[in-house]
Amino acid sequence: MNMMTLWHLSGWEFAALALAALLVGFSKTAVSGANTVSLAVFAAVLPARASTGVLLPLLIAGDTFAVLTYRRHAHWPTLWRLFPAVAAGVVAGTLFLARVGDGIVRISIGVILLVMTGITLWRRRQEAADDVSTRTGRVTAGAYGVTGGFTTMVANAGGPVMSMYLLSAGFRKLGFLGTSAFFFLVVNVAKIPFSAALGLIDGGSLLLDAALLVFVVPGAFLGRWAVHKINQRLFDRIVIAATVVGALELLLS
Repeated sequence: MNMMTLWHLSGWEFAALALAALLVGFSKTAVSGANTVSLAVFAAVLPARASTGVLLPLLIAGDTFAVLTYRRHAHWPTLWRLFPAVAAGVVAGTLFLARVGDGIVRISIGVILLVMTGITLWRRRQEAADDVSTRTGRVTAGAYGVTGGFTTMVANAGGPVMSMYLLSAGFRKLGFLGTSAFFFLVVNVAKIPFSAALGLIDGGSLLLDAALLVFVVPGAFLGRWAVHKINQRLFDRIVIAATVVGALELLLS
């Protein structure tokens, strides 16, 4: 990322990034996957490729708060089942980023957001949980893992994919939050060398991260407070609507 990008941000642009950073913290401790709105904002304000590098350390900060809050509820057998497939997806995403330009990345983020929103809406109409101990369940885990690894590397958009997998596996709220917290902390930390090698993380991006980190922290505390009080259905509808708007903005701009 060009270091001058930080100094060239307008007040409104920085305010939009700050609000998106606050939502990152909130989503990690309250509504996993809600940060799809954040990545749409980051990709709209910053160059699409650079936005993924700026957002990554902020996601890791949010993941850390989530792990500290829900660490006792993680289901490690599920995590170990997912990690190999996710690693393959991350490698595929890295190769994709190395070969395409900013315009393709921007369109890809928009398409990924729309597809993930469609999957979310469709999967919510399904009531049966997948048995992850069966062969079909393991194949399903592999498919979700590869897709999640690719989308998280290309657009930091693995949240909806993993949310759908954990919901389909029948996870309750705390188990869902604990398992996804450890999952994304491990995966996002593992993405750092790939992002740095692609030039997505540098001194300029970290400088902007330092300015935005102060907004992630209160968002995480707000999410921890609100998780038992939030009207989940209404908030999910708002998130889905905002994600669609953000995706369309990326595709049409």
